[in-house]
Amino acid sequence: MIWCGYPHKLKNMSIRGLKKKQPKTFKVKIVTVDAEMEFSCEMKWKGKDLFDLVCRALGLRETWFFGLQYTIKGMCTWLKMDKKVLDQEIPKEDPISFHFLAKFYPEKVEEELLQEITQHLFFLQVKKQILDEEIYCSPEATVLLASYAVQAKYGDYDPSFHEPGFLAHDELLPKRVLRQYQLTAEMWEEKITAWYAEHRGIARDEAEMNYLKIAQDLEMYGVNYFPIAQNKNHTDLLLGVDAKGIHIYSINNRFSPNKSFEWSAIRNISYSEKELTIKPLDKKAEVFKFFSSQLKVNKLILQLCIGNHDLFMRRRKVDSIEIQQMKAQAREEKARKKMENQRLAREKQLREEAERAKEELERRLFQLEDEARQANEALLRSQEAAELLAEKAQIAEEEAKLLAQNAAEAEQERQRLEITALKTKEEKRLMEQKMREAELIAVKLVKESDRRAKEAEHLKQDLHEAREAERKAKQKLLDITRLNYPHVVKYPQYSPTDTRDVNFDKGSIKLDLKDIDLKRLSFEIERERLDYLEKSRKFEDRLKELKSEIHALKLEEKQSGLYCHWNEVLGSLDRSLGNTSPWMKTFETGESLDINLQRPFPAYSLNTTSSWPCTNKIQHTVPVEKSSFQADSLVANSVGTGTRKQIVKVQQHDSDVIYI
Repeated sequence: MIWCGYPHKLKNMSIRGLKKKQPKTFKVKIVTVDAEMEFSCEMKWKGKDLFDLVCRALGLRETWFFGLQYTIKGMCTWLKMDKKVLDQEIPKEDPISFHFLAKFYPEKVEEELLQEITQHLFFLQVKKQILDEEIYCSPEATVLLASYAVQAKYGDYDPSFHEPGFLAHDELLPKRVLRQYQLTAEMWEEKITAWYAEHRGIARDEAEMNYLKIAQDLEMYGVNYFPIAQNKNHTDLLLGVDAKGIHIYSINNRFSPNKSFEWSAIRNISYSEKELTIKPLDKKAEVFKFFSSQLKVNKLILQLCIGNHDLFMRRRKVDSIEIQQMKAQAREEKARKKMENQRLAREKQLREEAERAKEELERRLFQLEDEARQANEALLRSQEAAELLAEKAQIAEEEAKLLAQNAAEAEQERQRLEITALKTKEEKRLMEQKMREAELIAVKLVKESDRRAKEAEHLKQDLHEAREAERKAKQKLLDITRLNYPHVVKYPQYSPTDTRDVNFDKGSIKLDLKDIDLKRLSFEIERERLDYLEKSRKFEDRLKELKSEIHALKLEEKQSGLYCHWNEVLGSLDRSLGNTSPWMKTFETGESLDINLQRPFPAYSLNTTSSWPCTNKIQHTVPVEKSSFQADSLVANSVGTGTRKQIVKVQQHDSDVIYI
């Protein structure tokens, strides 16, 4: 009844209560080795509250190895678990940044690291310390560690998938090692891959554990170094704190400690301001005192010593129920993972075998398909070859018919050539005979020309004597007429044959007789000239026939190989006439035989104008028809060696002057 009567009052009370219960928060950024997280923390939270929140978020149960680290004034320190977060000297930033890192290291990683997440965080942190050269590692060990890191990241090596260059973007080796050996990235990758290929079948957690097993044996593994001095003025030593104890190093040597104090041999560690004192368990042993640079450093050293000592003593005690449960779960998990890995390995092997069988079947199928394709191609080629052979057979048959036809034509051509050869031999014989006849005619013409020249010389002399006698007779007649008829002034014309009005004496009778001889001589010369012209015309006709026959035979003999023979025949003809060049040049150059016919016959200068009775004394040349054998050439050739050329000019009634 009361709740029902005052519902509005209850509502107001609940709202005010919620407002009061809402706490104030601040933001925190947690940076792990491979991730970043942000949380909202209450103002009253202690360091342990924030640390537990981060561990729950990561699923981490082995919390005693880790802590939250921050940097203030250039010095790295750890967040205290028992004090409020905001009460500690932390960076004033929003959000406040902390690094979740391993604060203490196990003595034996394989026995103490139970969870896979713990192992993975240690693996990433130790790997980073090696790459950053905070932990020294030999070059050979770095290559081996890099191969385990690649196995943990990529799994089993597969040459078809992990091609050269797949590690180009991964940082696997310290820069010191890269500088120490002048090797290319490809060479380093080849060395790492050679080790990586041998890790086949190793799971990711096993590869990380193998990496940590190798790393825990390094001298600088898990050691926190602090500069110290045995007096207040100089810092000449290094103090190292690790899971096994406290070690004193020289400033230049972090590998071999000068003095070591195991946790089992230390009775007490105390500090007073900057002075720290290590009291051994043996009371007779000397107490070791040293100084640090700052009070905060002393507190940090003491904090690390207490934590490592607690873990040292914890390892040597009986495990708590929680640790036993965790180890049991870890063993079960390892057994389960081992069985799972074996099952996966068998399945992988079966899958690989199935893939190999599939590849073999595919290869066989491809081979069969290839064989079938080759068989089809062979069948097509055989069909094409058959068609081609049929075409070739048809073509061969047609070629056989054509060859038979060509053979028949060749036989006919052979017979025709034989007949032609016989005709050619006969024509050659006839041509040689004609050439001999032409040679004889040419010789006769030369002789006739010489005879005519001599006769013309005699006639010239006779004409000269006749003209002289005529002149003397005219002079005597004039003298007689002047003596007998002195009264006559003009003398009438007279005819040489008229004797009716004048009685001549003995000299007159001689003049008439002389005129009669001149006429007779003129008639004889004219008759002989006409005979010579007739013979020349016949000779030219004969030469024309010979020319046409020679030209036709020359064309045939060029084809039958008798061209040289005709050159020899013509050469012999020219040599017989005393000159070789005109005939040979004509046949060699292929020019016409009519070239020499362009010149007229040579004229013999015999002037008989005073004794030849003619009214029109017109002189001109009469061209002779073209011929391959010219009279002037023959005459010139015949007298070219020993007889000079003579020109005879003959004049007759109403006739032209001809040149012979």
